[in-house]
Amino acid sequence: MAPSYSLSTLTLSIILLFPLSFASMILTVVNNCPFPVWPAIQPNAGHPVLEQGGFALNPHSHRSFPAPTTHWSGRLWGRTGCAHRNGHFTCATGDCGGKLECNGLGGATPATLAQFSLHHSHTDQSSYAVSLVDGFNIPMTVTPHEGKGTCPVVGCKADLLATCPWSLQKHAEGRVVACKSGCEAFNTDEFCCRGHFNNAQTCKGSKWSQFFKHACPATFTFAHDSPSLTHECMSPRELKVIFCH
Repeated sequence: MAPSYSLSTLTLSIILLFPLSFASMILTVVNNCPFPVWPAIQPNAGHPVLEQGGFALNPHSHRSFPAPTTHWSGRLWGRTGCAHRNGHFTCATGDCGGKLECNGLGGATPATLAQFSLHHSHTDQSSYAVSLVDGFNIPMTVTPHEGKGTCPVVGCKADLLATCPWSLQKHAEGRVVACKSGCEAFNTDEFCCRGHFNNAQTCKGSKWSQFFKHACPATFTFAHDSPSLTHECMSPRELKVIFCH
């Protein structure tokens, strides 16, 4: 993922608090799509790889696994159009170096991202969010379960492939498979929030990020964006990442 505008650089405003007595949290990845999805997980530096970093998920199935009992942060995305071609495993979107198990590798953009920073402590802040900063390839939401307080679902339920502007479309095998960000499509400092635009005062939304924001307001759409939903959600026992709805 391009570090100049990845979600890990954002200041997230969505806060979760976890008590010390809570020993483990479950992460569940759900594929509600009518086609297979290959989820990929990349930890941030210094954190362990979960589930070997990637796996296959059949239509209308799910996979659950525990989050580390201390601090863990990283990102999760869905790969689509994956297959063994000419002896190599490749994906039309989100590919991580031609591997089924990414083992810490990042994925190719454009891709819808879920970002997590999880702490099992009542004194530390944890966060989750969905980002379209790196573009869109599949509908995705994050849902907390058994939390106390205000715990909204965040993310993007809309399938943006059908409405993606021509300039942002990524094609494979004769069809639109993803929708690029303005940064990836045009590679300008303004759209990528680089150089003079690399701060909250000068990094602003563009007509390209507004396409994503209009359809999915509860997501990040550029580096200094803010989602429409914020919350304080105490002690969720499970976080579900759901593809399609």
